[in-house]
Amino acid sequence: TDAVRSGKATAWGTSEWSAQQITEAVWIARQYGLEPPMFEQPQYHMFWRERLETEYHPLFKAPYNYGTTIWSPLASGMLTGKYNDGIPAGSRLASPSYKWLAVRLESWKKEGKIHKIRELTNIAEKELGCSMSQLAIAWCLKNPNVSTVLLGASKPEQLQENIKAVDVAKKLDEATMEKINGILGNQPYPYQGYGGAGRRQIRNKL
Repeated sequence: TDAVRSGKATAWGTSEWSAQQITEAVWIARQYGLEPPMFEQPQYHMFWRERLETEYHPLFKAPYNYGTTIWSPLASGMLTGKYNDGIPAGSRLASPSYKWLAVRLESWKKEGKIHKIRELTNIAEKELGCSMSQLAIAWCLKNPNVSTVLLGASKPEQLQENIKAVDVAKKLDEATMEKINGILGNQPYPYQGYGGAGRRQIRNKL
């Protein structure tokens, strides 16, 4: 509150908080005349969707109108496609300090995610004329509840390439997004509470 009202910050936000924790923080702040949080920083990418797309659904509407600054749109580089055929020398996953990420890569292989990335790479290169990295970031940008995408780059050329995802996002029409979701096969059920799909989805399933 002091940082915002003194002009040192325009707002403050949360990171990896649950929807319940956020709503509690908002109403406690308002109750005591303090500045409530305005945005959340969650992990979000093609294979990590549930929290942002379902749990946070009520936060994106009044009276919260919450914003998001998502991190890891490339899933620590695994959505770039460069690990599809193994771990290149000198890459992040080749470092002993990232052994945990190499373990995750093996899990992704067993789960069929690397195969899906290969299919998505075909869409990126053959249909959209872009890289897999650009497609993965553009996919995040297409979500209207994503306010900001945090990009990590170790080289200037990586950042230059990733920024072009803004142009790729403009090419992602409804048909292409449906094709991508068909490959991913992990689109969460719509939010079932007030303001969401609610009982209509239940009736449709019956």
